[in-house]
Amino acid sequence: MKELWSKRCEKLTPYVPGEQPQGRRFIKLNTNENPYPPSHMVLRAIQEAANDLRLYPDPSCESLREAIAQDQGIKAGQIFVGNGSDEVLSLAFAAFFDPERPIRFADVTYSFYPVFADFYGLTYKEIPLDENFAMPIKPFLEPCGGVVIANPNAPTGREMEFCDLRTIIEADPGRVVIVDEAYVDFGARSAVELIDRCPNLLVVRTFSKSCSLAGLRVGYAMGNENLIAALNTVKDSFNSYPVDRLAQAGAVGAIRDREYFRATISKINATRSHTSNELRKMGFTVCDSLANFLFASHEKVPGKVLADGLRDRGILVRWWDRPRIRDHLRITIGTEEDMKALCAAMREVIAEKL
Repeated sequence: MKELWSKRCEKLTPYVPGEQPQGRRFIKLNTNENPYPPSHMVLRAIQEAANDLRLYPDPSCESLREAIAQDQGIKAGQIFVGNGSDEVLSLAFAAFFDPERPIRFADVTYSFYPVFADFYGLTYKEIPLDENFAMPIKPFLEPCGGVVIANPNAPTGREMEFCDLRTIIEADPGRVVIVDEAYVDFGARSAVELIDRCPNLLVVRTFSKSCSLAGLRVGYAMGNENLIAALNTVKDSFNSYPVDRLAQAGAVGAIRDREYFRATISKINATRSHTSNELRKMGFTVCDSLANFLFASHEKVPGKVLADGLRDRGILVRWWDRPRIRDHLRITIGTEEDMKALCAAMREVIAEKL
């Protein structure tokens, strides 16, 4: 029954999140969650914050912004905090892009970008990645209403060369370039160092991946104070309290335990390298990833067959029914034990189908 829906709602094609199974236990390698628990400092901070739940949270997230600023070497006024990086990205699409000026992003990238564009009535052009899923430079230098680049890209995990990224940002100071760095902590170079010299740059991050806080929903943006003011204007036009008290406290706790953060990142990166090598031995082509996942296709077995075979064996990975990537899987890096189980199951599926 859609007769009560608005015309706008009828036309929307929503984002489809990765499966969150209920009941049956799976090894979850489908949503890029961190396999390790958050720092004990996170849990302690949340427990302390729970004493004041009768009060609204700080709408400006001042303590968290100060902690991020100190960690990143920028000013608190250059930081905006939201309810996960998805919300931050959505607000940025509303704040910086106009319908009459088409924006640009890759054809194989985070699938929420076209959803946001459609929701806000924006026009956009998808720029094809090359045959190796590398990001071309020239199309992003042409005049347009804005650019969105995931770096490292999702679902490929590939990093754009820093000099190329800088060239795109500096090509047109009159448009906003959003660099989505959800996975930057796993080995890529951040664009944050360009913020002071590029007032049109907005860098978006999340605590979900590298800090093991997907369940708290905390994301943030870093950029020129003028861009941050625009984000706050949009936020305060519909919800002044998007980040709850527990989430703010937990995120501060995560920032303070840098030793634990570095240790978990190191383990994930080592497991990523080992798993990539094992998959290549099985006949997979694997993109060079600087994220907490791998993007791989087998030379003989279709992606859907592999995904279904793994699911039958209690392992979830991500598969999309899209022409360019139909034979690819995106595989989150789990614990060493998780990835050993994945490789064993993968060998069984391949042997069964060949």
